[in-house]
Amino acid sequence: MTEIELKTENNTKDIKLYSSKAISGATFLGGPLAAGYLIGENFKALDKPNEGRNSLLIGIVSTIILFGGIFMIPENIIDKIPQQIIPLIYTGIIWGIVEWKQGDVLKAHKENDNSFFSGWRAAGIGFISLLILGIGIFGYAFLSTDNELYEKYDTEIAKFSKNENETLVFYDNLNTGNNYTLLKELDERTIPKWKENIEIINNTNQFDDLPTELIKQNEILLKYSELRVQAFELFRKAIKEDTEIYAKQLEQIHIQIDNELNKLN
Repeated sequence: MTEIELKTENNTKDIKLYSSKAISGATFLGGPLAAGYLIGENFKALDKPNEGRNSLLIGIVSTIILFGGIFMIPENIIDKIPQQIIPLIYTGIIWGIVEWKQGDVLKAHKENDNSFFSGWRAAGIGFISLLILGIGIFGYAFLSTDNELYEKYDTEIAKFSKNENETLVFYDNLNTGNNYTLLKELDERTIPKWKENIEIINNTNQFDDLPTELIKQNEILLKYSELRVQAFELFRKAIKEDTEIYAKQLEQIHIQIDNELNKLN
C-alpha cells in the first residue's frame, strides 16, 4: 500500500501508536524488552495480535541473549567499552527494525495528524523494563555468587572426606599391624589429617555469607573432627604404653562420634 493510499484511507485514525522515536528512547532506557513490548503494542493496535506476541517474545529472548553475552565477556574487556556503546548499538538496531516493520504505517499515521502515545508513557515503560532487568541481573548475580560459594565449600568438604576415608583404615590395621607401624601411621598420617580437617572447617567458617545450614553442619563436623583427634591420640597413648586401660574412655569417645554422625544424617 502506498503512502497516498494510507493517507487517503486513514486506517489508523481511531487508534494510538508509539512513534519510532518513542520506541527508540524506551529501548535505550529499558533494552530490547521495552522495544519488544512497544512494537508488540503497535501490532496489536493494528489488529495483528500474532505479530504482537512474537514481538514481545523476540524482545524477551533478545534481552536474555544480550545480557547473557555481556556476562560472558571478560571483565577486563567490558571495562574498556564505553558505557553508552552497547545501548546505542541495540537502540540503532531496534530503530531499523521499527522503520522496516512499521515505518510506513507510522509515517502515514503522523501525516494524517493521528494520535501517538506520549514519549513520557514510552519512557515509563522503558523504566519498568529497566527495573525488571535490574531485578533479573541482581537475581542472576546473587544466584551465581551463591553457587560459587557452594562450589567453593564443596571443594573443601571433598578434601575433608578424602582425609576421613584415608585415615579410617586405621581401624582395619589395628588387627593386623604391629605397634611400630600403627604408631607411624598415627603420627604421619592419621592424626595430622584430622588436624587438617579441623583447619578445613575453620577456614570454611570464614567464607562470607555462609548459609545457616552450612554453619550448623560445620559445628557438627568440627566437633566430630575434634573427637577423632582425641580418639586417635588416645589410641597412640594406649599403643605406646601397650595397655588396655584406655578402652572405656575410647568407647565413650566413639559413642560421641556416632552421635555427631547421626546429626549429619
